[in-house]
Amino acid sequence: MKHNPGFLKLVDEARARVKECTVAQAKARLDRGEVLYFLDVREDAEFAKDHAKGARHLGKGIIERDVETYIPNKEEAILLYCGGGYRSILAADALQRMGYVNVVSMDGGIKGWRDAGYPIEH
Repeated sequence: MKHNPGFLKLVDEARARVKECTVAQAKARLDRGEVLYFLDVREDAEFAKDHAKGARHLGKGIIERDVETYIPNKEEAILLYCGGGYRSILAADALQRMGYVNVVSMDGGIKGWRDAGYPIEH
């Protein structure tokens, strides 16, 4: 997908403030039980089609509104992903500004997860 320049600028600015990990690092952290909250921030229809096994859905459009109800402890480990790693950067940045201190965005998103052959749920 070709992204617009304004969107890419916004993502690049947020990227400077956000921790990222590779798909392999994300899977390893999940396998070791280091991440309590594995969140898919894509749109409802994207999540309904398929998602990484074990991921919960809290879409980019509502995450700021609902995250404190779902994750009241702002020190919990949170791993976010989207389609390719752009929206999850923006969501991670927003969560950090809300006081969450252990947020990581998975670079490569669900595309990278699928390409690695990691488990998918439908």
